[in-house]
Amino acid sequence: MPDRGRDSLSQRARGPAAQGLKGNSRPGDLPMPGTADAEREPRHWQALAALALPGFSFALINTLVAPALPEIQRELGVSAISAGWVMTVQVLAAAVSTPIVGRLGDTHGKDRVLVAALAACALGSLLAAVSTSIEGLIAGRALQGLAGATFPLAFGIVRDEFPPSQRGTGIGLASATWGLGGGVGLVIAGPLVNVNGYGGLFWFSFVAALAAAAVAWRYVPASPVRVASRIDWLGAVLLAAGLGTLLLGVGHLGSWGPTAPATAALLGGGAALMAVWAIVETRIGEPLVEMRTMRSRAVLAVNLAGALTGVGMFATYLIVPQLVQAPASAGYGFAATVGEAGLFMLPSPMLLLAGGPLAGVIGARRGFRSPLLAGLAIFAAGLAWLAIAHREPWHVYTATALEGLGVGLALAAMPNLIIESVDPGQTGVSTGINAVMRTIGGSFGTQIVAAVLAGNLIAGTQIASEGAFVVALAIAAAALAVAFLLALLVPRQGGRAGAAVLVHATAPAAPPAVRGRQVRRSVNSVRGESSFAMTRTDAAS
Repeated sequence: MPDRGRDSLSQRARGPAAQGLKGNSRPGDLPMPGTADAEREPRHWQALAALALPGFSFALINTLVAPALPEIQRELGVSAISAGWVMTVQVLAAAVSTPIVGRLGDTHGKDRVLVAALAACALGSLLAAVSTSIEGLIAGRALQGLAGATFPLAFGIVRDEFPPSQRGTGIGLASATWGLGGGVGLVIAGPLVNVNGYGGLFWFSFVAALAAAAVAWRYVPASPVRVASRIDWLGAVLLAAGLGTLLLGVGHLGSWGPTAPATAALLGGGAALMAVWAIVETRIGEPLVEMRTMRSRAVLAVNLAGALTGVGMFATYLIVPQLVQAPASAGYGFAATVGEAGLFMLPSPMLLLAGGPLAGVIGARRGFRSPLLAGLAIFAAGLAWLAIAHREPWHVYTATALEGLGVGLALAAMPNLIIESVDPGQTGVSTGINAVMRTIGGSFGTQIVAAVLAGNLIAGTQIASEGAFVVALAIAAAALAVAFLLALLVPRQGGRAGAAVLVHATAPAAPPAVRGRQVRRSVNSVRGESSFAMTRTDAAS
């Protein structure tokens, strides 16, 4: 890395200490315990408040179209698989762009890149709003997906602004706010469609994205780090090609069949491209995704559980609206309008908002492994319940309530477990990977469910059979059950970084020789990370 990048990071590593001592310190000095935290107390809560609208808005936009997919299918005269790509393309674009945008945030400032990502989301919303074809709609949703990096960028800003002792609380509250946005998107989709067709969804998204960009530009604190870095474009192309090919194959499982040569070619080709991508990422100096963060047992387990949670979340977003909108003549369903379908989802955001803070309380007492396990178990139980019982409205309300509480607990626990399980300087990269894994899981979840529903229609109709919904729900519940088993592999005490953070917050200043080694180690091991990294070894010294 060029010397200017190293110097920039060194200055940033010393920044919090210098701020904590109000300019009266020598370069490299550490603050007295609690000094920097006290100085930053008013600012970090302001930063969290400023991030609330961008996070809420993107989460809302992300799920807004799910209840309207049947309406989009009818208005444009396309198949369920084509309509499913309106959801899938956004999460695919988010999966590929998130690490790229995160790296740009390290180079040009997280606050600036956050505003740019939200502006791209607004442009995509405008394109989708004026489009009259499925191709234009998909292109607009792809642009919206560029704002998927909102989450890791915001986690990085929380890490920059919050003292170590309060980062878990900040991330838990942020996760709850963003989860609430996703739930609200499911509820308000119906009224928006009733007013102006599916185009109303995207005009609303346009306004929401512009408002979020304005708030981020005005109130999100300026990023204190500028570090030169290289974008791994080869990795991005391979990731996009591999995921896209796999998703195309999964999407045609229902129409072509699992044994068709074309299906096998797509699935095999996608798997081969992903294998090549993984090899490339381990061989280059600045990879798109840092594979070394995947080696820890805790990080690997949480990331795989996150991917499977994404399968369940996005499967639910597709299944419930279509289930309740089916006519009673199909043998199930309630002939609900799009607006009424949103009301069936209302318990989800209500319970999800409670789940985030509850995870913080449980995590503070028992560790964040406990709320993760509880959330996954509750979510799986809700999906299994709906597969068995879906003939009465209260059956659906119960299932969506369980889904909301489970997702709220799990989503708040995951980033905290990641942060506890890695060195402080690796938290941005690691939480970004976790967000990517959930997005990838969501991509597969939507395609698998769309394929199951499209491949099992009632004769002479475009309505999926009751058995198709049961199978789709069983698949989603099984994914959550496997996620629960993976979460059992997370160490009970949360990993090594918990001790490092505690020492960082309470230990007296280290000797000068140790301080110098800390700064050098931070510089050499962290590219673009914006928090001072105190490793466990140095803290012990």
